[in-house]
Amino acid sequence: MTNELIYSGKAKDLFKTENEDELLVVYKDQATALNGKRKEMFPGKGELNCNISTIIFDYLIKNGIKTHVIKNISEHEQLIKKTEVIPLEVVLRNRVSGSLARKFDLIDGETLETPIIEFYFKSDKLDDPFINDSQVLALGIATQSEIDYVKNQALKINDLLVKFFADKQLDLIDFKLEFGRLDNEIILVDEFSPDNCRLWDQTSHNSLDKDIFRQKKGDLVETYQKVLDRLTAK
Repeated sequence: MTNELIYSGKAKDLFKTENEDELLVVYKDQATALNGKRKEMFPGKGELNCNISTIIFDYLIKNGIKTHVIKNISEHEQLIKKTEVIPLEVVLRNRVSGSLARKFDLIDGETLETPIIEFYFKSDKLDDPFINDSQVLALGIATQSEIDYVKNQALKINDLLVKFFADKQLDLIDFKLEFGRLDNEIILVDEFSPDNCRLWDQTSHNSLDKDIFRQKKGDLVETYQKVLDRLTAK
C-alpha cells in the first residue's frame, strides 16, 4: 500500500492504496469539540473507536445494511471502498439532548414521540450548517429519491441499533450518519462510535460518549473502553 495522504479529518486520515477503488482509513487519537476549535490527544482513542465501529458495522452488515467497510488492517486501520461521499451529515434523535434542548428549551433526556431526522451540510469552513430538504434539492446535493432513501436507511439503522444497545444496558440518544454513492447505490460510510453518537447508561443515565470530553466530565479513553467492554461482554 502507498502512504499518500488524501484527506486529514478531525478523527481519521484517509490514504490511497494500490487499488484505486479502495482507501485506507487510519483512526486518530485526537478528540475535537466546537467543530475542531478545541483539540486534544488521547492515546488509545483511535484503536477504541476502530474496534467499536467495527463491531457496530459488522452488526449492521449482518442485518442487511450495505457499508463501505472491507476489512480491518490493524487495531486502528480499516480498508474501505472508495465512494462519492454525499456532503450531508444525517442526524437522528430519539431523545432530547445537545443542540435540540438548547434550541427549543426542552428537557434534556425527554423521549421524543417520533425520531427526528436532521440534515447538516458537511463543511468545516461553514461549521456544518443545518440544511433542509428543499435546499438539498436546490443545491443539487441529492435527488428526492436519494433523500427519501437516506431517511429510510437512517430509520432502519436506528431500529436495529436501539435494540442492539439496549441489550448492552445502553440508551441510544442520538447519532450522526454519513452516506456515499457507489455503483448506482447509496451505502453507509464513515464510522459509528462514541464520537458521533450519544449513549447513556440505562441505570445511571451517565454519558458514555464524547460529551465526556465536550463537557469535561471525565476520562475519555476510560469511558470509550467501558463502551467496548459492554459490546464485547458475553
